[in-house]
Amino acid sequence: MKTFLRATAIAALALLCGAAIAVAQQFGTAAEAKAMLEKAAAQLKAGEAGAIAKFNEKAGGFRDRDLYVFCYNISDGKFTAHPNPALMGTDIRALKVKDDPLGQKIFDATKEGTITSVNYNFPKPGTTDPVPKESFLTRVGGQGCGVGYYK
Repeated sequence: MKTFLRATAIAALALLCGAAIAVAQQFGTAAEAKAMLEKAAAQLKAGEAGAIAKFNEKAGGFRDRDLYVFCYNISDGKFTAHPNPALMGTDIRALKVKDDPLGQKIFDATKEGTITSVNYNFPKPGTTDPVPKESFLTRVGGQGCGVGYYK
C-alpha cells in the first residue's frame, strides 16, 4: 500500500510539474524578449523597409506567443510595426494605461546602440487588468523598437 501511495504521489507531482511548465511556456521570458530585439536590430541594419514588413507579418519570424517587435519613427513617434493594427500610425507617446504615460516612458528610454528597458503594467492578451511587464528597447537609425515580456 505504501508503494502504491508513493507511486501515486510521484505521478501526481510529475503531472503538476508538467502542467506548470506548459503554463510557463505560454509566455516568453526576459532572455527570449531580449534575443528577439537583438535579432530585430540586426534585421533593421540590413534594411529598414524589409525589416518593418517582417515585423508586421504574422509569419515574419518576429512573433512568438506573447512576444512581438514593435517599432515607431523617432521623428514623429508614429508606430510603424505592431501586431495591433489599431495602433499603426498613432503616436507611441500618447499610449497610456490608466494614468501611466508608458508610451512617453518608452520613447524617452530608447537609445541608439544600446538596449535599455522600461517596467510598466499592461494587460495580458485577452485580459483587461494590467500586470507587470518589461520592454527591452533600442534605436536603429530612424526607428525605435522594443520587445516586451510579462514578468
